[in-house]
Amino acid sequence: MTELPAQPVVHEVNTRVWLRETALRTGGPAGLADVPKDVWDEITPSGVDAVWLMGVWERSPLGRAIALQDPALRDAFATAVPGIGEEDIAGSPYCIRRYEVDEALGGAAGLAAARAELDRRGVGLLLDYVPNHVAPDNPWVSEHPEYFVQGDEEDARRDPAGFLDTGQAVLARGRDPFFPPWPDVVQLNAFAPELRQATAEVLDGIGGVCDGVRCDMAMLMMNDVFARTWGERAGAQPQEDFWPEVLTAVRRHHPRMIFAAEAYWDLEWALQQQGFDFCYDKRLYDRVLNESAESVRGHLRAEERYQRGLLRFLENHDEPRAARTMPAAKERAAATLIATLPGATLWHEGQFTGRRVHLPVFLDRRPEEPPDPSLRAFHERLLSAVHRSGMRTGRWQLLDCEGWPDNDSGRDVIASCWTGEAGRFLTVVNLSDHPAQAMIRLPWSELAPHACELTSLLDTDRYERPGTELTAGGLYVDLPPWGTHLLSVAPAGVYLPAS
Repeated sequence: MTELPAQPVVHEVNTRVWLRETALRTGGPAGLADVPKDVWDEITPSGVDAVWLMGVWERSPLGRAIALQDPALRDAFATAVPGIGEEDIAGSPYCIRRYEVDEALGGAAGLAAARAELDRRGVGLLLDYVPNHVAPDNPWVSEHPEYFVQGDEEDARRDPAGFLDTGQAVLARGRDPFFPPWPDVVQLNAFAPELRQATAEVLDGIGGVCDGVRCDMAMLMMNDVFARTWGERAGAQPQEDFWPEVLTAVRRHHPRMIFAAEAYWDLEWALQQQGFDFCYDKRLYDRVLNESAESVRGHLRAEERYQRGLLRFLENHDEPRAARTMPAAKERAAATLIATLPGATLWHEGQFTGRRVHLPVFLDRRPEEPPDPSLRAFHERLLSAVHRSGMRTGRWQLLDCEGWPDNDSGRDVIASCWTGEAGRFLTVVNLSDHPAQAMIRLPWSELAPHACELTSLLDTDRYERPGTELTAGGLYVDLPPWGTHLLSVAPAGVYLPAS
């Protein structure tokens, strides 16, 4: 097992698509055990702590058949990949028949080989877990109907879109309370003691083959959310919440296993309190994408302990590609911000090279898109510089950016710093499409008697400033649209960044 750092950098890879493209490129087999070492190197650049192999479990043939009959899905598939054929539609990775590695990917032996390759690089492995539902052809449906939210024959007759008659029982189809039921999955009952025990057993098994899991739509299984969604159909609400009971059981055997929650509706803190190491920071994503720097700064004023339990991202398999939603300069600025915040960070395969097509997770094939070598070089330089600096082993602090009565452009500047044994580090980002100037008072009073060097971690720039200026009046910054600084700060001659 690879022990992940307290704030890991995670690279999400669409496993089936990646393997298909690897096989086409090498002319060899397409299993996880067949991936050449240089291809593993490509998805584990310096600074990546873990790879999330998304979609390794056995997908449901019945779920795939349902997807193939859905006109809206077929339109989405054709839009993403013109000319897509049925042979390239694998079905949803979140419509799981069994938690066994798909034989098309090399089965359990293939996953073990993949984990060994990652472990040799000091990189951990994350996999998926879907707590809310399973495929209608999952063995639990026939063997353990007590695991599911149930209805009756009248429900199946009145609402066939919401209930499935299996011939043995009438089971509710999976759902999010704000949307219609999903036609390809069956709803597990978070209140059923038998389901909680079975969930812990499955996760215990998964914990033996990876270093952590990303739990899909984790907030749906919280007691209060589940009760509001299902009411009396769920039965009596247990005294203990779902996740504390399940995670406590799993951690008896896997104390270092990482649990990351896909989470929405401002339930991140609650899920952290229930045992999750990290929760999606969708709030930050939305603010960076659509709101002002002041809104982003407001979000970052939360206490550091909470922020260390967030998972930051600019895209993932559920969101549009960053290259589609942001101009290139903004994406670089946002990436610099994300990479230097406390918490885990999530990067999506193809984000580094500027892919623009948002691929439905049902598909095995994606369109060819010309890579942007300069964008890849930037991201790899950024992740490597942050990693080598050791900045995120210290304490993080959001800094004030002051303007002037006749120039308030400093409101568009976000500045923060890290302080620790590795040194002092400053990030400054102009999160706007116009120039911005600000004064940033640095918190390091011990620098006041010294001449100081500010050394860029991303290029060869170097600045000298009196320590009294930095700690009293403040550092003056003048940034172009979407401009950034990523600097080490030290008494002159003390710190040189690693080459």
